[in-house]
Amino acid sequence: MGSGKVTDWQGKHVTVAGLGVSGIPAAKALQARGASVTVVNDGDDARAREQAAELEALGVTVRLGDGATLPEGTELVVTAPGWKPDKPLFTAARAAGLEIWGDVELAWRLRGPDAAPWLAITGTNGKTTTTQMLASILKAAGLRTAAVGNIGVSLLDAVLGDEQYDVLAVELSSYQLHWAPSLRAHSAAVLNLAPDHLDWHGSMEAYAADKGRIYEGNRVACVYNVADKATEDLVREADVEEGCRAVGFTLGAPAPSQLGVVDGILVDRAFVENRHKNAQELAEISDVDPPAPHNIANALAAAALARAFGVPPKAVRDGLRAFTPDAHRIAHVADVDGVAYVDDSKATNTHAAEASLAAYESIVWIAGGLAKGASFDELVAKSAKRLRAVVLIGADRALIREALARHAPEVPVVDLDRTDTGAMLQAVTEAKRLAQPGDTVLLAPACASMDMFTNYNKRGDAFAEAVRELGS
Repeated sequence: MGSGKVTDWQGKHVTVAGLGVSGIPAAKALQARGASVTVVNDGDDARAREQAAELEALGVTVRLGDGATLPEGTELVVTAPGWKPDKPLFTAARAAGLEIWGDVELAWRLRGPDAAPWLAITGTNGKTTTTQMLASILKAAGLRTAAVGNIGVSLLDAVLGDEQYDVLAVELSSYQLHWAPSLRAHSAAVLNLAPDHLDWHGSMEAYAADKGRIYEGNRVACVYNVADKATEDLVREADVEEGCRAVGFTLGAPAPSQLGVVDGILVDRAFVENRHKNAQELAEISDVDPPAPHNIANALAAAALARAFGVPPKAVRDGLRAFTPDAHRIAHVADVDGVAYVDDSKATNTHAAEASLAAYESIVWIAGGLAKGASFDELVAKSAKRLRAVVLIGADRALIREALARHAPEVPVVDLDRTDTGAMLQAVTEAKRLAQPGDTVLLAPACASMDMFTNYNKRGDAFAEAVRELGS
C-alpha cells in the first residue's frame, strides 16, 4: 500500500483492533468507503456487546473475546493506539507482510486534497494544555481550528466531518505516533521527555524514538525544549523537508532561533526579520494562567508553533489571555489562614510533580497513589529544599517515604494508612496543621489515582471539597 493515499477501499479486507474511542469511528469510516471490515476485541462485556450490535447493524463483522487471531484474508490492520506492539495479532500481521496503522495514520490517509495542515504536539507532560493554548492562539488570529487527537476529539471525526478548518492543533501520544508512519506535520513540538509508559514501549530509547517520529517530514519548524537535550537530539535525527528550522523555547533569554523570557515578557527571536539583532514581544508572563514555570514553557511552545504558521504577535497575547486551563492542573482552590491550597491532581507521574513543586517556595506536599513502577529519588532530591512537610496517601506511599528518608531526612512526614473516602479530608487537615502563613499546601501526587479514586479528577475534587470544609 506504500505511503500514498489508498483511494479504492472497495472490498479491501481491513481488520480493526479494538472497539472504543478510536476503533468505532475507524470501522464506520472504512465501512462507509466500501471496505470489508472485521473488528476484533479482547473484551466481551455488556458495553462491548452493545457497541458490537451497533456496528453489525452497519454490516461490520465483530469478533468479541478474541483479539489475538488475525482474521482470514486480512489486507490491512488498523489498531487502537493503546494496543501493545508485541500483541500476537500484530506478530501475525507482520509475518504476513501487512501494514499496521493507528487511527491517526488512518485519519492522515483519509484527508481530502485541500485538508488543513497539522500543528502537532507531544511530550511526557503538558501536551493537552499546550494543544489547547495553541488552538486558543489560532482562534485569536481568526483561523478556523480545533484541538484534536489524544485530547478526546477523534482526529477521524475532525478530518471526515463537514466542518472546514484552516489548521488543526493536534495532540499526539507516543502510542499514536508509534502507529503513524506516514504522518507529516506542518510543524511539531516535543515538549519534554521523561520515563513513562516504558511497560508499553519496552525501553526509554524506544519511547523517545516514537516521540521523535512527530518531527519526520516537518515543513517549517521543529520546536524543541532548550532545557531538555533529549528533545533537541530528536530534532537532529529527524528527516525534515529542505528549509525546515529547529526552533528552541527556553525560560531564559532566547538566543537567535529561540523563544524565551526577558524581564517578564515572552519574546520571539525565531520568526522575526534579522533575528540576530531583533526580538518580538509576544505577551507578558501575567497573560499565562497559571504563571508557573512549566506552564510558561507550554505557552512558549504553543507560541512557537503558532508563529511557525504565520500568526501575528497580538494573536499570541490574546489567545493566551483567553485560555483557561482544564481543572486539576495547578488550580488554586482557596487561601485559608494565609496558606494557599493548590490542586494539581493531574500530576500523575514524577516529572509532572517535579514541575509543580518547582512553582512554589515553601510547600506542604500531599503525595502518593499508584507508582506505576516509578522511582522517587530524583524528584525528592530536587525538591527537598522546598518542602516544609509531607503528607503521604495511597498504595505506594512507602516508596516516597523511603526516598524522603534518603534525601530529605529532616522533613516531617505524616503517613496515612487509610484508603476510605475520609482519607483526603484527614490528609488536608494534617497539611493545615503543618503549614505556616505564606506556605502552599500542594496536591501533586506523582502517582496515578486508581487505588483510591476513579480518576485524577475525582481525587482533585476530593481535595477541593476537603479544603472548602476546612475553610468554612
